[in-house]
Amino acid sequence: MENSVAVRHRSMDEIMAGLHLVRQSPQDGGTLALAVRRPAVDAREVLSEAELDPDAGLLGDSWSQRPSKRTPDRSPHPDMQLNVINSRFVELITGADPQAWALAGDQLYVDLDLSVEALPAGTRLAIGDRAVIEVTDQPHTGCAKFAARFGRDAHKIVWAEEGQRLRLRGLNARVVVGATIRVGDTIRRQP
Repeated sequence: MENSVAVRHRSMDEIMAGLHLVRQSPQDGGTLALAVRRPAVDAREVLSEAELDPDAGLLGDSWSQRPSKRTPDRSPHPDMQLNVINSRFVELITGADPQAWALAGDQLYVDLDLSVEALPAGTRLAIGDRAVIEVTDQPHTGCAKFAARFGRDAHKIVWAEEGQRLRLRGLNARVVVGATIRVGDTIRRQP
């Protein structure tokens, strides 16, 4: 998929009216709703299963070729291997089409409370039977592409105080234990 999906930009009122659904995301156990591979800039592949690897992140994703402004040598940032976003928020701003969700540019779309309070940096999440990822302290911020794809109001709300607290734009994570993950897998906080 190469940016061929158009999304109707939701108004601030529409987003605010549905935000209660995001706030009701499960805290103790959630679900992997969508996995997306980004083989190149602006390219998306919606997957039914994906392979996570501690060195490469999501196999076949272009993370390992993307320079980072946050590393001294501009190498890919190891604490930004995975972008994880709340599926309820993506559905709120895009509708139910997974192809439209994929435009957000994240790899994992989860039905889980991603708020700073629920998942502080260092929290580990088990996905499926074996995979483990760790929430990092690297902020995941909205960019100009996010605003262009989903509208100025969606962009404003992710930057608002509550949007940042809820991590509406998502969070960054790294792979701790690699394994195959599948859409529908359970996500659990590890002790």
